[in-house]
Amino acid sequence: MFENLTEKLNQTFKKLTNKGVLSESNIAVSLKEVKFALLEADVNYRVTNAFLKSVKKRALGAEVMKSLSPGQQFIKIVNDELIAMMGAENFGLTQVNNQLSVVMLVGLQGSGKTTTIAKLANRLKKDGKKVLLASTDVYRPAAIDQLKVLAKDLDVPCYDSHPNMKPLNIAADAFGEAEVKLADYLLIDTAGRLQIDEALMKELDDIKAKLPLSDILFVADAMTGQDAVNVAKTFHDRLALTGFILTKMDGDARGGAALSIRAITGQPVKFIGVGEKIKDLEPFFPDRIASRILGMGDMIGLIEKAQEHIDQKKAESLEEKLRKNTFTLSDFQDQLQQIRKMGSLKDILGMIPGMGSKIPTGADVDEKSLVKIDAIISSMTEKERVKPNIINGSRKLRISKGSGTTVNDVNRLLKQFAQMNKMMKKFSAMGKGKKSMRALQNMMGSGGNMSPF
Repeated sequence: MFENLTEKLNQTFKKLTNKGVLSESNIAVSLKEVKFALLEADVNYRVTNAFLKSVKKRALGAEVMKSLSPGQQFIKIVNDELIAMMGAENFGLTQVNNQLSVVMLVGLQGSGKTTTIAKLANRLKKDGKKVLLASTDVYRPAAIDQLKVLAKDLDVPCYDSHPNMKPLNIAADAFGEAEVKLADYLLIDTAGRLQIDEALMKELDDIKAKLPLSDILFVADAMTGQDAVNVAKTFHDRLALTGFILTKMDGDARGGAALSIRAITGQPVKFIGVGEKIKDLEPFFPDRIASRILGMGDMIGLIEKAQEHIDQKKAESLEEKLRKNTFTLSDFQDQLQQIRKMGSLKDILGMIPGMGSKIPTGADVDEKSLVKIDAIISSMTEKERVKPNIINGSRKLRISKGSGTTVNDVNRLLKQFAQMNKMMKKFSAMGKGKKSMRALQNMMGSGGNMSPF
């Protein structure tokens, strides 16, 4: 996400690092570069100008902290204004106390409404909420069946609607069923069109008039940029939307829609789709997004991912093994498998402070390298995983053939594992406390490169 914008902004910030103070002249130059970066990211022109006006006012104002360098001062101001532009905080679904909350998803055809409603149901179910799904899309072939299949996979009930029913009747009947089943949420999937038309809007108007909707969420394809914002504005003017869900954010290197949509409509982005899997829907936190745009990572998001995907008992067992220097290749393999559950390596690295800016724009982190390591370790015997020093030439040849790799690949893995174990032993011997933390930082900073292949 936002990789093009991140690269452009970081180039601007670097130019300020050697300046003695923030002056009107160097601020003007920096703002001009920021403006081009935002416009290239497909941020709305009016939004861009308002943003730059706020940044300029603060950068030239008395609030600038003398304890910060010019680069740090400017980054802080840009960070604050990005957060303000995107909404300052996360707004989840509107909750109706002790009552059924009804959420209607709207948008154009192809934006990903049906998949998104399943992802939203998955999040609510994990939070312990009782959910009923319903599809009013009687036009797109198999749209209703698609939602039923997704609901079955999630083990979530879905109202048994049919293409010969009227959308308003489906919504009303589903509402009645949700009340009977004492559901916490009724999620309604609606029909989309290739373009906005009066029939579509009338259909949505009727459902809104009939049901006590707690949220009307517009689902937009983030990769369409300003087109998504313009359509969202039209829907908002007609339906009074309560928020947005942006899909395909993982494929959007620009980020114009995410940065513009709230400023244009006044309504927040509530969730973002970051992948194709059912778990790939995340709450939209403006402060975390701003941090990632500026190359400062998202440690809170990374910790939450780790908590969700990493087995706590295994983590405790690993800690014990590291302390006792009994960490094996089997343990290493297990850790890699858990890391893969968290998402792509590129996304994970981008969430680590300082790492995002070091990944070249357009570069792909080799996900296959983890698959290769997994295959190599799987081709070893249990004894070889525990005592890799017994792996001689003939064993390496057997392992490489069994894993579909080369002997060089096997040698590289064994060398890296040996280096890692050596570093862990040093760290363990130093004990706990600040001294050991400094030692570890020194080791990592002096070339402890454990990148696979």
